[in-house]
Amino acid sequence: MTPYSDPSRPSGADVAALTDTPDEALRRSLGVGRRRFLSTCTAAAAGAVAAPVFGAGPALAHGRDHGHDHGHDYGRGQVLVPPHKRGIILYTVRDATARDPLASDLPSGFREVFKQLARHGYRQVEFAGYRQHANAPGGDNLETVEGARLLRRWLDDYGLRAQGNHGFIPSSWPLTAADKDTFKKHLEIANILGMDHMGTGGDPTGSSYQADWDVAADKWNALGEIARREGIKLYTHNHDSAYGFLLDRGPLDDQGRPTRSSGIRKLEYFLKVTDPKLVWLEMDIFWAHVAQYKFHTYTAPDGSTRENVFDPAALVTRYNKRYPLFHAKDGVVDTANGMGWDMVPFGTGDIDYTTFFSRVGLSNYRNPMVEDDNSPSATDPAQSLREAKISYDNMAALRRRRR
Repeated sequence: MTPYSDPSRPSGADVAALTDTPDEALRRSLGVGRRRFLSTCTAAAAGAVAAPVFGAGPALAHGRDHGHDHGHDYGRGQVLVPPHKRGIILYTVRDATARDPLASDLPSGFREVFKQLARHGYRQVEFAGYRQHANAPGGDNLETVEGARLLRRWLDDYGLRAQGNHGFIPSSWPLTAADKDTFKKHLEIANILGMDHMGTGGDPTGSSYQADWDVAADKWNALGEIARREGIKLYTHNHDSAYGFLLDRGPLDDQGRPTRSSGIRKLEYFLKVTDPKLVWLEMDIFWAHVAQYKFHTYTAPDGSTRENVFDPAALVTRYNKRYPLFHAKDGVVDTANGMGWDMVPFGTGDIDYTTFFSRVGLSNYRNPMVEDDNSPSATDPAQSLREAKISYDNMAALRRRRR
């Protein structure tokens, strides 16, 4: 397998191309793929275009600030996360979407949760599946074309935009016909919802061996090509283990597998051997900091121990536009738990997000999604949505430091 070269920093023209054109904004408002959109526009040249059928609400008619830089709050400094880029993955409030609306006065199900998140100020959401409580409007399973249209109408009603989903990635390789059909169904749902991205919450492989990462790269390149034809960027979300060191050097074990490392990290290798036009990544910044704590030495081919400290922001800037999405998850230092960090609501921990967002730049391209795995509480049913508000306020308060 021939590695792809590292993408360079974008030129000014590249950055300008990252914002929506009027045609692109219209495509997303219709909830269709780029190929279908272009064919529709061609056919429409001879007559009027039919009205959208996906229940676009008033929020779309006024636009959503796409392509505009709301990056300055004069007197306070540059805003690090523009308002239209402040998002949350719905896994953070999964107890609220799963709550029975007949048994609680708190927001329950997707529609009411969207309404509450919009009140908090959020403009984007990332799905973690399409299930909710059966008593919520639309029923329990909205993983259908009809369900997607209903979700899209609610998103539009509250001025929210879907930016991604942790959904279906086939486990088989080569792909089966059934897996291809399911994958394409999820792409259709993503287009109805107006997403630019679709992904998964798991690593491409749990292996430490180069051969397995080569197989994973082949599969992701193939899936990425299918997604590209539908106008969707395919992404993988990663935890700490993906930043461990690749076992790619001898001596070999009794199964013929290498036991030492060249010092390259598994996910860095994946970035090199996947096509940058087909495969993107979502960095979970908390888990990247856990990896920094856990994986800072490796055993070299000669048996010596060598140090290589991981720098999450440096990886993003090196591969730049490969990282359109982040999980903005905070933590406090804890060297007693084996991970180095304990998870807390965004802005209440020790991770230096001001420095991180300043270093990675491209604020109108990146999409940081607030996440806190621990927000749902068995004893405090209002906690997850309350902490979602705390996290939003802390993200909105981030400003570049004055020199």
